[in-house]
Amino acid sequence: MSSPAEFYNSLPPVSKAYGTLCFLTTAAFQLNLFDLRTIVLLYQPVFTQFQVWRLFTNFFFLGKFSINFGIRLLMIARYGVQLEKGPFDKRTADFLWMMLFGAFFLLVLSAIPFFWSPFLGSSMVFMLLYLWSREFPTAQINIYGLVTLKAFYLPWAMLLLDTIFGSSIVPSLLGIVAGHLYYFLTVLHPLATGRNLLKTPTWVYPFWLIHFTKVIILLNLAISFSLHFYNYFDSLRINDLVCLILS
Repeated sequence: MSSPAEFYNSLPPVSKAYGTLCFLTTAAFQLNLFDLRTIVLLYQPVFTQFQVWRLFTNFFFLGKFSINFGIRLLMIARYGVQLEKGPFDKRTADFLWMMLFGAFFLLVLSAIPFFWSPFLGSSMVFMLLYLWSREFPTAQINIYGLVTLKAFYLPWAMLLLDTIFGSSIVPSLLGIVAGHLYYFLTVLHPLATGRNLLKTPTWVYPFWLIHFTKVIILLNLAISFSLHFYNYFDSLRINDLVCLILS
């Protein structure tokens, strides 16, 4: 059995970076390192106060540490990773472009007041889930050990669970719509007409090779430091740790 560090290092780059950023954002919020209001998606301060980071940071918050947060993070680790290692294998720039297109479309939809959502992280996760369900439609999925169904129906089953648990279904629906639009433009329409209306732009390739690689390196350094930090303190006795903190 591989160690957590080995498992983390084996993850493909885009899914690894996105999942890590989501985890770190929630961890920083739980530690009160920032005010959640500074990253929420609000269009007025974006255009009047040039707070453009809101267009990006809202995708990295999946909620507080909870069962729902864990499920969303596991969905990235499973369905996002399987997509990137499967249909998008050796097509990292295409996978990155898929997420960028989805983010842009979700921002456009969220500009409509009825569809507005303060955080679009769950929408992005559901987009990945929907695309995975279309790429692996016959895979058998077991939900909580109670129901087994084909992967094609999984997004709708998760949507039903959100309804049962009292969560808003709007973010999840937006993700499904974004995922279907991408699948239609890149798979269904090319099959019918022979034309791909959503080819990956050439500028994404150098962006992936240079800038995104730097992000992955920094994330790996941060995780490695955290693991060494944890292992060091784990080897200390509790009393020694308290003395070290208070000194």
